[in-house]
Amino acid sequence: MTDNKHLGTNDRKKLLEMLHSTTKTSAEDLLMSYKGILYPSILCSVETFQALETFKARGDDLLVVTYPKNGTNWTIQILHEMVSVFHNSDPLLDATMIEFGDPEILAGFEDRPSPRIISTHLNFKNIPKSFFQKKVKILLVLRNPKDTAVSFYHFYNSLPALPSYTSWDLFFNDFIDGKVSYGQYFEYVVDWEKNFNDETMMAILFEEMKEDFPSSLKKISEFFQLSLSEEQINLVASRTSFNSMKEKSDNTHGKLGDSFFRKGEIGDWKNYFTEEQSKVVDAMFQKYLAGTKLGNMLNYDKYCKF
Repeated sequence: MTDNKHLGTNDRKKLLEMLHSTTKTSAEDLLMSYKGILYPSILCSVETFQALETFKARGDDLLVVTYPKNGTNWTIQILHEMVSVFHNSDPLLDATMIEFGDPEILAGFEDRPSPRIISTHLNFKNIPKSFFQKKVKILLVLRNPKDTAVSFYHFYNSLPALPSYTSWDLFFNDFIDGKVSYGQYFEYVVDWEKNFNDETMMAILFEEMKEDFPSSLKKISEFFQLSLSEEQINLVASRTSFNSMKEKSDNTHGKLGDSFFRKGEIGDWKNYFTEEQSKVVDAMFQKYLAGTKLGNMLNYDKYCKF
């Protein structure tokens, strides 16, 4: 990876163009493995993962953690708007997630003014240790596994930087087996469950954000100690509703706008899952998350049953 060494806030579209125009074609070229987990090779490298081990977090960083297709870009833009409103400044949108690009990009993080809004799909064990040492506030955004799988399937097939699938069934099998970028959904969530710290971490549900957006925004702002008035919360809500983000996606995400903001619907999985596939995921939920804090938060019976 050499083309995106010096990406900054103003170069966001360059990264998106790379995602759209990669010349790599095979699954072997498009994916790389690090510590047993797959990652998109056009975005990630072993050198960057190694450099992340010495990344210097700041105590006032705002860290957003998500499994892919769990509301990542939506939440990032929400936080940028909140910080903008709170500090009465122009909203900025950082170019990359912390694991994207070459190691030189990490040096650019050191030049960003506080508070830095940092996002990642990394699992718990690969988060730089300095975030925990500095007791950085971490927002974990969760989405029900069935809608996650369907959204991820469409993401794979719409993004040239990821392998495409000829059928939903083939993707489903790889999703269940963890043979997709960032690994298996349930293992990802359960690692955060085992290491969840109520003092420095908060989890919020994608579905909750969709169904009661103002209340969700209030929770997020209070967690990050961004004291916003009701009027300011409503302003952020108007700027960052999912429909608003989708309408602006041509400007924020270029040709890939529809890939990042496809539907954002709750329950779309029912149009794809067979009864057998649904039972497979039900069994995995019982195995990994039933009765846990994060498992209860997923409200599985409401969002994942026919």
